[in-house]
Amino acid sequence: MSETHRPEARGEPIDSTITPAGESTKKVEEASLLADAWRSLRKNPWFIISAVLLVLFLGMAIFPQLFTNTDPRECLLGRSRQSPSAEHWFGTDVQGCDYYSRVIHGARNSIAVGFIVAIGTFIIAVVLGLVAGYFGSWVDAVISRITDMVFAVPYILGALVFLNVLESRGVREVAFVLIIFMWPTMTRLMRGSVISVVNSEFVLAARALGAGPITIMRRHILPNSLGPVIGYATVFTGIIIGAEATLTFLGVGLQLPAISWGLQLSDAQPFLQTVPHLLLFPVIFVGLTVFAFMTMGDAIRDALDPKSKK
Repeated sequence: MSETHRPEARGEPIDSTITPAGESTKKVEEASLLADAWRSLRKNPWFIISAVLLVLFLGMAIFPQLFTNTDPRECLLGRSRQSPSAEHWFGTDVQGCDYYSRVIHGARNSIAVGFIVAIGTFIIAVVLGLVAGYFGSWVDAVISRITDMVFAVPYILGALVFLNVLESRGVREVAFVLIIFMWPTMTRLMRGSVISVVNSEFVLAARALGAGPITIMRRHILPNSLGPVIGYATVFTGIIIGAEATLTFLGVGLQLPAISWGLQLSDAQPFLQTVPHLLLFPVIFVGLTVFAFMTMGDAIRDALDPKSKK
């Protein structure tokens, strides 16, 4: 190229954005990282076990008719508290409802609360953690102090107080209250993850080339700091399902006529010694669901975050 055709020779500004070749290289690297993560997950037996369990439970939540044709609201007091049998696999509850059908249909509300809270908390954590970790200074101080104030209130205590004053407690209400008190932990994790990469060479290079804060956060920091947060969000979903069951068991969670594992545990409490199967089956399903989400979250975190690998 002659001197007269070079941009700097004509006084034109040099384009400081990443070239198409650079974008292509970056896309290849990201694809390689995802491929490596997927390869690692496929070799992890715990990931496979948790994935099978989650597919099963999500199928129950979305398509309960695939698992039972019995109406969970068809109740006959004449068959109240029957033991498990060939006709009623899990027995019947206090109202004479088929307990197997109630457990299957209870998956929807319990898992729905978990997903709604996890997604809402994830969005809040990504936004606040990204802003606090990148800008630092007084922005970080303000966000961190707000996080500390909310974190100081145990989420079970805060949820008990707020849910106790609500007249109607459905999935949305319970999820909203849990989001209010459970976002600080994930926000702290996101902030720490951002701080660990904000001074990396590729971020400094992007700044030197004139990239703005939004571009740097979106294209460089966010993709390299989400690994631990995604892994924790999966674990967090299981924690929320357990929290919903606990709150409902304490009488401040979901209300009838909703069907959930927490409500079944609450109804079974007075009959623990006489009809233990009313408590046993919901506990098994809650425990397996929480186990599946936590195990998958650990596997995803290890696969996406090379620093966690030994």
